[in-house]
Amino acid sequence: MSYKTPAWQRAAGQSKKGGLNETGRRSAKAAGMNLKAPVKGKPSGPAEMRRKGSFLTRMGNSPGPERKPNGEKTRLLLSLEAWGAKSKADAKSKGKRLLAAYQAKKERSA
Repeated sequence: MSYKTPAWQRAAGQSKKGGLNETGRRSAKAAGMNLKAPVKGKPSGPAEMRRKGSFLTRMGNSPGPERKPNGEKTRLLLSLEAWGAKSKADAKSKGKRLLAAYQAKKERSA
C-alpha cells in the first residue's frame, strides 16, 4: 500500500504516548529532517542536557491547551510527558534549569 503523505504526518508514525515512533522518525529523516528519540531520563552528557532543556523550554512555551474539552491529554502534553515533564509549567522550569546547568558546565570547561 502506497501512501502520499509520509508516516510522520500520519497515525502510523505517531506514538500513542506522544511524539513520533521509530517509523515516524525514519520517514522524517527521508524527508530531510534530523530527529532523534526523546531524552527520557537524566541526560547523560552536555549535548543531551542542552537538547532536553531546549525542547522542554520551547514546548512549554508553545500555545494551546494541555487537555481536550473531554479531558483527554493533547499531543502537546503527551510529548512533554515523553520527555519527562508533567505540564507546560513544569516543562518551562525543567528546561530553564537544564539550560542553566548546561551553560555552567560549558563555562567551567572553557
